[in-house]
Amino acid sequence: MQFFMPIHGEYRHLSLHARLAMKMGIPAERIAIAANGHVLEYSPSSGRLVGKASAGYVFVDGLGVGDVGHVVLRDRQLLSKDGIFVVVVAMEKQTGRIVGRPDIVSRGFVYDRDSEQLFDSARDLVVETMDGGGERIVEWSLVGKNVKDALSKFLYDQTKRRPMVLPVVMEV
Repeated sequence: MQFFMPIHGEYRHLSLHARLAMKMGIPAERIAIAANGHVLEYSPSSGRLVGKASAGYVFVDGLGVGDVGHVVLRDRQLLSKDGIFVVVVAMEKQTGRIVGRPDIVSRGFVYDRDSEQLFDSARDLVVETMDGGGERIVEWSLVGKNVKDALSKFLYDQTKRRPMVLPVVMEV
């Protein structure tokens, strides 16, 4: 007794392949279209679905296979959708005051030359957020979080996009 199971392609390809097998004389009850992970058991007289095995995508990243984590994939999706917005600020170590004007690097978010006003406003916001009313800043991680939160809200309000915001605070 013969059985037929198409094994390659999308469901529509499997279905067309099964239809071709029927035209070649294999009865429909002897044709199995299985999904990824279905476990089928065959004997000389019958075939049946007996369970399901774990099956899914395996991601290849550079030289590694299957070692791409969910967080990495999520970050890559966010970057591809809304881009990245990096603000680099130099601060005096002793006083906590900003040295110079913050520098902004943007990729995949907005075109730099068309957004000079947006970037200038973002720089002003960073200075205002980091100023702290003239007090010496002690908690550097809090400074980065405050800048990130303020910029994220500002950029969404202005563009309705959510780029990944990375503040870089350098002590000089």
